[in-house]
Amino acid sequence: MRARRTAACLLAVAALGIGAAGCGGDDDETAAPATEAPATTAAPTTTAAPAPSGGDATAGKEVFTANCSGCHTLSDAGASGAAGPNLDDLKPDEATVSAQVTNGGGAMPAFKDTLSEQQIADVAAYVSSVAGS
Repeated sequence: MRARRTAACLLAVAALGIGAAGCGGDDDETAAPATEAPATTAAPTTTAAPAPSGGDATAGKEVFTANCSGCHTLSDAGASGAAGPNLDDLKPDEATVSAQVTNGGGAMPAFKDTLSEQQIADVAAYVSSVAGS
């Protein structure tokens, strides 16, 4: 059960990161307006993700190892999960990780009922500080 949650968490972070990567500052007039984005890529509107709080990255590494490493690749954690996106490639920022872990998305479940707000802030601080290192 925990492995499923971990996998789902990692997939959600990856899905959010992939969606965020597609949102560049390109002024191409042929791009669809943000309001036409598929509903499946948006985070639920009923629960706001906590604002990044400058969590403890050291504590976040423990949270990541226990909950996310089974699905995601993150070299700093020695994780090579393949079910979710490679976080070293995505290099998500703290707010992106926080929102994805909190609300889930894609195949990743929401962890707002599994992890405390502090644990979410910690893992967001950790992943955003080491991804791509």
